[in-house]
Amino acid sequence: MLYKISWMARALIYAVLFDRVGMMSYIGPPIFITGWRKISIGKRVRIFPAARLEVHGEGRLLIKDNVSIGNDLHLACAATLTIGSGVQISSAVLLTDIDHEYEDISRPIFEQPLVVRPTTIGDRCFIGAGVKILAGTTLGQHCVVGANSVVRGVFPDFSVIAGAPARIVRRLDPASGKWIKVQ
Repeated sequence: MLYKISWMARALIYAVLFDRVGMMSYIGPPIFITGWRKISIGKRVRIFPAARLEVHGEGRLLIKDNVSIGNDLHLACAATLTIGSGVQISSAVLLTDIDHEYEDISRPIFEQPLVVRPTTIGDRCFIGAGVKILAGTTLGQHCVVGANSVVRGVFPDFSVIAGAPARIVRRLDPASGKWIKVQ
């Protein structure tokens, strides 16, 4: 419990440095943060240790209310990366809205231009351990992403997504209220 008090104290300090930090949020010791003034954290957000939060250029990182984030998170954005309310993110997850060009073979990839596409995680999603969510992805509300999935694309509300590359494996049938396996 004592460690949470120190994390809350850290959140109070970050409230001065970030765009916003909501009440009752706590942040474990990070590894790296850049773009401080472009990070907005809602109320009751829990970020466990070893987070790497990168906001580049005109990017914005928006974490809404009541979000739980496991250790070893890596967020990188240069547009807008939004995490909805009530989201649970497990450990060792990457969320990004950035890709690298690789067309010019005379230059290393990290020296080539960035390709930026907004990424959005809908409300009440669950992101399993080791998941990689790539640029341009939109998860609807209440999506579940299986562990170690590599996700790119647009996924509707109430989808269960798994694999590398990820695909929908179950959907909620609105008529019956039951989860139906997708062939």
